[in-house]
Amino acid sequence: MRVLSAGESALLIEVRDLAAVLALSAALRGEPIDGVVEVVPAARTVLLQCDLGVTSLAAVAQAVRRMQLSSQPSRSGDVVEIQATYDGPDINDVLVSTGLTRHELIRWHTGSDWQVAFCGFAPGFGYLVTENARSVPRRDTPRTSVPAGSIGLAGEFSGVYPRDSPGGWQLIGRTEMILFDLDADPPALLRPGVGVRFVDRT
Repeated sequence: MRVLSAGESALLIEVRDLAAVLALSAALRGEPIDGVVEVVPAARTVLLQCDLGVTSLAAVAQAVRRMQLSSQPSRSGDVVEIQATYDGPDINDVLVSTGLTRHELIRWHTGSDWQVAFCGFAPGFGYLVTENARSVPRRDTPRTSVPAGSIGLAGEFSGVYPRDSPGGWQLIGRTEMILFDLDADPPALLRPGVGVRFVDRT
């Protein structure tokens, strides 16, 4: 890993791949470092926001380098069940690209243990990964508007659009669940480390 300064009070940890991000994020949840007030994982990096009144960047960097990272990172313990209706406009295209039947696709998606690897793109949008991943190409032409609650696939990820927005993911279903609410605590239902299970309500 590479430990870099990010402004006056943060460190950016660069790692080799997403698996290393998951492992480091899990280690930081299991063994919090004094003075680290926020952990923000991404696809290949983890940002640590620090309280310099409690610690120093040098001390945090040293603690990160000493961490033992598991090859099988644990989740936060929280699991969100998402009630899903599998009638998305791209489901037939996904069947063609994966070679699965409709029943097999739904069984794979609902039978997989998903985890929020990181968040981005829009508030409350979690990039979900599973050990049982299948690679699904993005749409050739992104949509200018994707309805809130749409469930999509892109590359190794699954995700649920928390609000109406543009997007290029293959849409296989939808949910009525509210994923992001500023009046809730916390506002985002899906947060890094949270487990996700999809339940077929088709």
